[in-house]
Amino acid sequence: MTTPRPAMGSLRRVLLKLSGEAFCRPGGFGIDTQELRVIAEEIKSAAAGGVQMAVVVGGGNIIRGSRLAASGDVAQATADYMGMLGTVINGLALKENLAGLGVESRVMSALEIRSVAEPFIRGRAIRHLEKGRVVILVAGTGNPFFTTDTCAALRATELDCQVLLKATKVDGVYTADPQKDASATRFEALTFAEALSRELAVMDMTALAMCQERNLRVLVFDFKQRGNIRRVVAGEPLGTLLYRAGESVS
Repeated sequence: MTTPRPAMGSLRRVLLKLSGEAFCRPGGFGIDTQELRVIAEEIKSAAAGGVQMAVVVGGGNIIRGSRLAASGDVAQATADYMGMLGTVINGLALKENLAGLGVESRVMSALEIRSVAEPFIRGRAIRHLEKGRVVILVAGTGNPFFTTDTCAALRATELDCQVLLKATKVDGVYTADPQKDASATRFEALTFAEALSRELAVMDMTALAMCQERNLRVLVFDFKQRGNIRRVVAGEPLGTLLYRAGESVS
């Protein structure tokens, strides 16, 4: 697509959003140790360049609250809390793998689980980032009815991140599902207004609207390609960049 792409510039602090599916093989379930190791190595490589990194993890590989609630056996709010606990499991696994690679990190939870994670306190999280620690954010916002995409938008705003890196299994945002439509084309750049009006499956609408309101850029990219996390924090024009209409593209 021909929408001009704003320059990323030098990045000081970013938030990486990982889905729960990133922790398992395609179509799998639970935590695959090889996939986990790759994620940890990629984060280490990116952080080695000096950028401060916060990471929001999903929990869909452990449990999907929305699917459980749809069965009618568990209330939506309870199912969502169960999903939040799934993100804690992933966050702890990521922390241990980072530690094995010599990367200092902290797990901070929106739910109080002091025996395994620090409570999320904005000032403390910023202090960890300033000390070069990777901050792993778990349990979503701590509230039911909000996705981890919305959590990522919220935390990126709170922590004054310059961009939200949305890690996916495809190399950007397309006009249609490229696995189902061979004519689908990829956007190099896209405004939030365009994404919302086209109802593109980028993030949930609440998260997109928050990013638009707070002028928080979102970069959607393929994290399965080794080295891509390091490349995007270095400013390479990968994936699809979402930005607010009227922003300078220079």
